[in-house]
Amino acid sequence: MDKRLERILPRVQKPARYVGGEYNEVHRDPKTVEVRFAFCFPDTYEIGMSNLGYRILYGVLNEMPGVWCQRAFAPWPDMEAEMRSAQIPLCALESGEPIGDFDIVGFSIGYEMAYTAVLNMLDLGGIPLRAEKRPSLTPLVIAGGTAMYNAEPIADFIDLALIGEGEELLPELVNLLRRAKKENWSKPQFLRSAAQIEGVYVPSLYDVAYKEDGTIQSITPQDGVPSKVHKRVVHDMDKSYFPAKTIVPSTEIVHDRVTLELFRGCIRGCRFCQAGYVYRPVRCRSKEQLVQQGEAALRDSGYQEMTLSSLSTSDYPELTALCDGLEKYCSQKHVNLSLPSLRADNFSMELMQRLQKGRKAGLTFAPEAGTQRLRDAINKNVTEEDLTNSLRTAFSGGWSAVKLYFMLGLPTETDEDVLGIAEMANHAVHTWREYASNKNRGLRLTVSTSWFVPKPFTAFQWEAQIPLEEYERRVKLLREAMTAKAVTYNWHDGDTSFIEAVLARGDRRIGKVLEAVSRKGSCLDAWSDYFDLNRWLEAFSECGLDPAFYASRQREKDEILPWSVISCFVSDEYLWRQRELAYQSKATPDCRTACSGCGANVVEGGECYHG
Repeated sequence: MDKRLERILPRVQKPARYVGGEYNEVHRDPKTVEVRFAFCFPDTYEIGMSNLGYRILYGVLNEMPGVWCQRAFAPWPDMEAEMRSAQIPLCALESGEPIGDFDIVGFSIGYEMAYTAVLNMLDLGGIPLRAEKRPSLTPLVIAGGTAMYNAEPIADFIDLALIGEGEELLPELVNLLRRAKKENWSKPQFLRSAAQIEGVYVPSLYDVAYKEDGTIQSITPQDGVPSKVHKRVVHDMDKSYFPAKTIVPSTEIVHDRVTLELFRGCIRGCRFCQAGYVYRPVRCRSKEQLVQQGEAALRDSGYQEMTLSSLSTSDYPELTALCDGLEKYCSQKHVNLSLPSLRADNFSMELMQRLQKGRKAGLTFAPEAGTQRLRDAINKNVTEEDLTNSLRTAFSGGWSAVKLYFMLGLPTETDEDVLGIAEMANHAVHTWREYASNKNRGLRLTVSTSWFVPKPFTAFQWEAQIPLEEYERRVKLLREAMTAKAVTYNWHDGDTSFIEAVLARGDRRIGKVLEAVSRKGSCLDAWSDYFDLNRWLEAFSECGLDPAFYASRQREKDEILPWSVISCFVSDEYLWRQRELAYQSKATPDCRTACSGCGANVVEGGECYHG
């Protein structure tokens, strides 16, 4: 360990974040390493190490001969101040080497508010921010994750973006760089070759022109560059990598447990949900393999809890049989089995009985909207009866802590829909009074609302976000209507959601704003304690851009969107049809009931309805 680091660690919070040395971390003889990969997560250690995708790709890369993947995380402000004062660059945990000395500096970005952390980590690593200032082949700065379905806001800072799932894509890219290093390719030569890999988007090879009104006139690929970049898909989940031997952190993290991924994709088609569209089609792991993987991960890690994870866990076709398969080992080893992402329309006594065998943690349901009309508009396909039945089952089974999640500002929402949330909360209280098996424990009902953010590749990608003042009015309306003593109401900060909406649908011109706001001190904007809206507004003003142009403006059907060269196989025509159905408050059946023609059925290995 760097002696300078040893001196500053006693002066910072949670020093274990910065030292490495955990069980199962990977080390290599530097003499055998051909490609060094600094895998950067633009948030704290506790958040990054809780991310299953991050763990998967760390394992995938380190299984490659001659490749050494190491980890780096965003430091907390106290640590950053100490590092800058002592002139210590951002280093990888495994070797302690500065990330600027690596061949590839890769970022996993799942949330747009992490962009400033990306820029700050590059700066801390001594890496020039703008790609044009990095003429050498290495360090190559890349980024992946769901936020990269619109990579335009950070296009100036990355050399390329990885679109889709990385288990097969990343090794192809790494092997191409291995060849480029051996043959002394120039950076432009490498980037043009990389652009031919399915799922690789190289922003510098696409020229963007704008109209006088600020909208995009054209996005033109340079000669020989694909006009569309199609997402990369893992076709067979049973053959995909699972980190059975994974790093066990030496300090507490957010999700300190084994996470078992049941499937990718979602059958539901909620019209606001980006993940539900970009991960289509559904691809399941077999229950036999899941049992083997779960037991292996528990044996190796020693964890006492395992989470069955997916976008909608209760939609796994063999969930009951899977729980039965895991039951024997979990019971013997006193392992608690948790089932998040449960839906109110298929929460059953069978599921509850399996949860009962562990500790009774709180249950979470997400009706998303307060009236049936609005739930139909967003295609939630959950009724009030579904929620009532689920709550009845939970309360009669001994649960007393329940969380309900909603959104405010959804397209077509009225005050009646807002007040419907309070009515649902009151109904939940009455249901507990009638069915609770142990009323002495008391009811703890938490209602949380977030501000709707329109995202690319959703049916609402064309929609305007409601103004901040209107959002705050609806929060006040709901807060005043939420009168039951057993109910706690939490609402999301509107300032952050406004900037998130700007970044989610931003174009390349946003890059200069990101650079300006970073110079003003923004670095951990995903954390409310460190987010400052005024700082962002000043940066926009200095750059001559109006954030409302991106957040509060409705797009036309034929407008060229910043992410138009990216394809997740779900067509814009389908998404527009879903938007029209939303305004008619008409729901679409799930993918196991009927095919709605989204376009994802062209992907091999997916589970689609075939009639």
